[in-house]
This record gives sequence, C-alpha cells and structure tokens, in this order.
Amino acid sequence: MSAGPTETPPPARPRQQRFLARVVGTGVLLFAHFITAVRGKWDGVAPDDEQRIYFANHASHGDFVLVWAVLPPRMRRKTRPVAGADYWLTSALRRFIGRDVFNAVLIERDRVARTSDPIGLMAQALDEGASLILFPEGTRNVTDAPLLPFKSGLYHLARMRRHVSLVPTWIDNLNRVMPKGEFVPIPLICTVTFGAALHMGEGESKQAFLDRAEAALLSLSVKADTP
Repeated sequence: MSAGPTETPPPARPRQQRFLARVVGTGVLLFAHFITAVRGKWDGVAPDDEQRIYFANHASHGDFVLVWAVLPPRMRRKTRPVAGADYWLTSALRRFIGRDVFNAVLIERDRVARTSDPIGLMAQALDEGASLILFPEGTRNVTDAPLLPFKSGLYHLARMRRHVSLVPTWIDNLNRVMPKGEFVPIPLICTVTFGAALHMGEGESKQAFLDRAEAALLSLSVKADTP
C-alpha cells in the first residue's frame, strides 16, 4: 500500500510555547490521576522502553489521555496518540492540545476530503522512533457491544511495520467518568490493562489478523475487572 503524501513537519515552536505545552501536559496528567486514580496493569507485557503500537478500545475523547498517563515518563515522551484531525483542529485550543501538548498524529478520517494517507502518516511516525496509541474501531463506541468491528488500518500498519510490537490495551470505566453529553466528570477509579504483544503471522489474512487482535483486546476486558 502506497504511503502517499507525508505529513508536513510543523515549524519549530518558540521556547515559550514549548514551556506552556509542558505545563499544560503536567496539568492534564495530574487531573487525569485526580479524577480517575487511573492505574496501569501490565498483564503479559512489561513496561519496557521499546517501540510499540498500543491498540485500545474507544469510548471517550479522553481514552488516549489515560493510556498516556499510566506510561512511565521515559515511555510517555516517545508515545504519540493517533487522533482525528476533524476534532483536534477545529479550534486554537484543541490544536494546541493535540499538536503541542500530546504531539498527536492527526489524520483525516473523511476519505473524500483527505489529502494524505493515514497509514503513511502513522508509518512515518514509527520510522521516526515514536510509539503509537491508536483505536482500531475508528470511532467512539456508544453501543452496548464491548467493541465495534475493527477497521483495516491496524492490519495495514502491522503489515508495513512487522517489527513493531502490537500491544492490546483495555481502558476500563472511563465511559462512566464522562458519559456522552455530560460536561462534568464523575470521579471513578479507572484501569488500563496491557496484554501480551502480538505480531502479524506469516501469510496471515486480514480478517484472521483482525479477529485475533479483537479477541486479544476483548480478553483483557475480563481481566480488567479482577484486582
């Protein structure tokens, strides 16, 4: 699959802007821990400083914040969330948070309007040494089903960068902290459970791979409820 046009690197940020981004990032981190008392459970994989793709369930705009918050600082600095440009570029504040605070890989989700290939942008970020947090459901799950069917992006990225470990990551309880339509978070304990890493098998078909990735993520939903 062609990588297509690559993301234009942003201009160098002024020192004041970088400082403000660090301050805001620290504030977001403290707020996330204060509201959710979030803790990470490393089940099948250790918090080692290696390049990874964390693929997680998606029920809230704050999902990637919790994954980011439980990573050790040395890993957090190298980990970039993958997020929709249509959401994070709609205002100056969101743009600052998405680009400056979290250094997100911003992708265009509208197939008709997009000017660059999302898989190419993610592969480029990996080639630059980053780890990624992504949500293979493609959109927030507001149904009663535990997961929406996975989009094919995870498969294409895994096929293009076979050496990078894929770590299933289950986020528990955040949808109850910030229910859809609510603006005031409800303090509840959340967990982020990291499962055993996956790699694409030789000759594995797209559907077989996506089914295996979904099953690995769903298996963590049960473990997340255990102490």
